Amino acid sequence: MLLHKQVAIKSQQAGFTIVELLVVMVVSAIMVVTFGSFFNNYLILYSKFQKDSSSFTELAHQSQRIANVLRGLTDIVSVTDNDLVAYAYFSPVDTYVSQVHYYLNASSTAVMVDVIPMTSNPPVGTLITANKKTYTIISDYYQAPSGSLFTYYDISGTALALPIADQHSIQSIKVNLAAPASHSDKGQNLNTTVSLRNRKTNL
Repeated sequence: MLLHKQVAIKSQQAGFTIVELLVVMVVSAIMVVTFGSFFNNYLILYSKFQKDSSSFTELAHQSQRIANVLRGLTDIVSVTDNDLVAYAYFSPVDTYVSQVHYYLNASSTAVMVDVIPMTSNPPVGTLITANKKTYTIISDYYQAPSGSLFTYYDISGTALALPIADQHSIQSIKVNLAAPASHSDKGQNLNTTVSLRNRKTNL
């Protein structure tokens, strides 16, 4: 009889109760949800920073491209805060300058450039308007309310107020490129200042 009772007690202590199993399942579910949410948020954040990094790399590339063109300009036609028309070598292999027009699109969401080649350099050459080409420089442009695409400086480094009556007083141009940023509502900005002391010089 005593042996039978000992076997019965051991049998009752051998497994988990339903309540214990439920507790384990609930705790496991909470841990899975918690860690799943953490890794999901981490992946989303990583993806945003990757996108911002690619966007900034593109800003740097286009900023350098615009700087190279402006550095080789031979004359300025007109300027505003978001618009610039000049004669410049758009490509290093160009024989003659082109009329290069940088501007923002109508909704100020993209930086554009119109390039019209010339038959020869000014003042002899004429524009070949039939060969005009338009390129999108920055397709996803972000501009702060008080910002501008271009800032112009005189020989002393003082910003010139618009309108500028004498284009020859412009000695350097700052190009202000910007794009939206996932981690900041102020976007990400890249400024490049180009000296115009190399006028009349090809790229």
